[in-house]
Amino acid sequence: MLEAANETTLILSRIQFALNISFHILFPTITIAMAWLLFFFKIRHHISGHPVWMRAYRFWVKIFALTFALGVVSGITMSFQFGTNWPGFMEKVGNIAGPLLGYEVLTAFFMEATFLGAMLFGIKRLPPWLHTLSTFLVAIGTSLSAFWILALNSWMHTPQGFEMIDGVAHATDWWEIIFNPSFPYRFFHMLIASGLTACFLVMGVSAYRIIKGDEKKAPQVTLRAAAFLAAVLIPVQIFVGDLHGLNTLKHQPQKVAAMEGVWETQKGVPLLLFALPDEDERTNHFEVGIPNIASLILTHDLDGEIKGLNEFQGKHPPVAPVFWGFRIMVGLGVIMLFVSWMTSWQLLRHQRVSPIMLKVIVATTFSGWVATLAGWYVTEIGRQPYLVTGVLTTEQAATNIAASNVGISLALYAIVYVVLLIAYIHTLFYMARKSVKVEEFVTPSESWRESDNNNVEDSSGQTKSEEVKVL
Repeated sequence: MLEAANETTLILSRIQFALNISFHILFPTITIAMAWLLFFFKIRHHISGHPVWMRAYRFWVKIFALTFALGVVSGITMSFQFGTNWPGFMEKVGNIAGPLLGYEVLTAFFMEATFLGAMLFGIKRLPPWLHTLSTFLVAIGTSLSAFWILALNSWMHTPQGFEMIDGVAHATDWWEIIFNPSFPYRFFHMLIASGLTACFLVMGVSAYRIIKGDEKKAPQVTLRAAAFLAAVLIPVQIFVGDLHGLNTLKHQPQKVAAMEGVWETQKGVPLLLFALPDEDERTNHFEVGIPNIASLILTHDLDGEIKGLNEFQGKHPPVAPVFWGFRIMVGLGVIMLFVSWMTSWQLLRHQRVSPIMLKVIVATTFSGWVATLAGWYVTEIGRQPYLVTGVLTTEQAATNIAASNVGISLALYAIVYVVLLIAYIHTLFYMARKSVKVEEFVTPSESWRESDNNNVEDSSGQTKSEEVKVL
């Protein structure tokens, strides 16, 4: 009975942590890149003097603040679980994990929290250059936060720079710990994923505003900026993803084998478009593949060898979730590539997006979220059965508290997170609908030099004040 209870506790603890990290990661993936988009809006305003960029900034800084708040709250609850659900983690590798998490708070979170206040409440109180500097420092802070969190996460995948003394990890080289073999690839892959997530959110909400009849220029310029940026980032992400895959094949071949559904070590491995992995029979059913392409992608050689899962019996991850998570991530990436390129092509050729394409863009508003989650599951489930590769298994780190306690907290977390997620999405589109009817006040600093000529007609007979209304 004790073993059964412990097994139940382990499963519930894993589900709870998965729920927490899944909810939490949604918000940093937006704020990391959104901060840089806000900085871009401010710079464009300074250069052009056009108030449309300040209007775009004011709309999206509210969404940034809401997203940042939810990210902080969910991050705090997630950190509690290191003590409640995974005490063995800090007991064994706390000498490394603790300082890295502390560096994130000291160098990133304090900076974000401090200058976020200036961003939100200083727009009419600070000199324009100082407010823009505050936005820049928040953007730096969000990226620094990602740096430290991904340094720890990457170390858990490819641990370096430590020694074990009496069963406890002690740092011997912090440079090797931070810049471990998988860190550069994982860090840039995540930053670009954040960029794409924020771009599609901006595109989706902007397209929604246009569909709802918003004739101001702000949603048009934000849609254009986000679409062009996404169209550039996706090819870069494909290149970085290829490098990340080569690194994973070198350091975690069992994860790659699960991603590709390869059971026996072989050369000229086909790229499986569809299959049903069967761990009991250690084979795939209903395979549909393209010959040799998996070897070409992973080894850059049509006859390249890939180790099979049977080489790692008892030490490879669950195959089905890794296999399908990878295909969901790649499939959504292809869809996002098509949407961003088609949108950019229409904007370049016609200076507008067709009504059908606007609806497609709205449908892909949260595609970055789904792709990021799928990729995160591939990464984290693909590390199993280890929590820290070769050092600490998930089972060794789990708590021994009663399964009922974990079950209660899991249910409460699930209820709260579902409510918060629905409220967040509802608020985004409520703000978008409200912006269709509301005309923001233009401060003198935003005025595009129309303050002295508010009622002067231009060559079309439209007054400057009338022109400002449609921005």
